Amino acid sequence: MADTKLSAGDRAPAFTLVDQDGTKVKLTGFKGRKVLVFFYPKADTSGCTTQACGLRDVADRIGDTQILGISPDEPAKQKRWDDKHGLGYPLLSDPEHVVADKYGVWGEKKLYGRAYMGIVRSAFLIDEQGKIANAWYKISPKDTPTKLLAALDG
Repeated sequence: MADTKLSAGDRAPAFTLVDQDGTKVKLTGFKGRKVLVFFYPKADTSGCTTQACGLRDVADRIGDTQILGISPDEPAKQKRWDDKHGLGYPLLSDPEHVVADKYGVWGEKKLYGRAYMGIVRSAFLIDEQGKIANAWYKISPKDTPTKLLAALDG
């Protein structure tokens, strides 16, 4: 895993990425609102779909908190995934994993004994001032919505 590990109180690294509709989305555009940024390995895979649909299903319980998903997938793939599951929030494309590096979520993974580099599923709740309120590295897909709700209730 990358050396960069963010924790509560750190300034959230700024970014501008393109969403599934080709629109540029800036983190700074949500100043004054809480933002959940979650990093997922690959659109339309089972774990990522569980995570993304879980967040979609709690969206009506998080007030004006904005959800942003980020993966290395191209916008067209994310658009098909969004259309298929009606996710309803921006899915951002980070093909060069520049933002993933800034958040410390691009790292070594293992599958069937083979090591490779990829997204380590993680989520970050960013407060209204642009600071990390919660950082969940290696979060499970099912835990993402429940941890978000608990943090917002806390």
